[in-house]
Amino acid sequence: MLCRIVMRRAHCSPGLESLFADFSCEDMSFRFGQHLIKPSVVFLKTELSFALVNRKPVVPGHVLVCPLRPVERFHDLRPDEVADLFQVTQRVGTVVEKHFHGTSLTFSMQDGPEAGQTVKLQKHDKEEEDSPVSWRSEEEMAEEAAALRVYFQ
Repeated sequence: MLCRIVMRRAHCSPGLESLFADFSCEDMSFRFGQHLIKPSVVFLKTELSFALVNRKPVVPGHVLVCPLRPVERFHDLRPDEVADLFQVTQRVGTVVEKHFHGTSLTFSMQDGPEAGQTVKLQKHDKEEEDSPVSWRSEEEMAEEAAALRVYFQ
């Protein structure tokens, strides 16, 4: 089975400086482009990165790993952010493969418009394929995130 991990740019708001550790904190939220990401779908957060489940996974284990600080391109990340992003990706990959009984992983990064990077959470060729009707419910996503979060406690 193939598991997929995608690294994306995103940011946390408000109060990034607080470097929260409590995922149940109601006054904390993540942003990915124009999308507000609820803490319930985030399963790992470090000082510089976070990982969340996907609203429309292509394969089981399709998750996103993002830097907390918003940047336009990969080369805009500081060396410590790059190191953390890849260390988190490695940890998440190990957990995703174990949890979903995978035998292989795909890591991808869309860095720039010609590579498919958009402000949307995911890019789809047909607009109707990306309609809220085709997304997983918040409850399904929160359940998956909770199951993955256990591995990191």
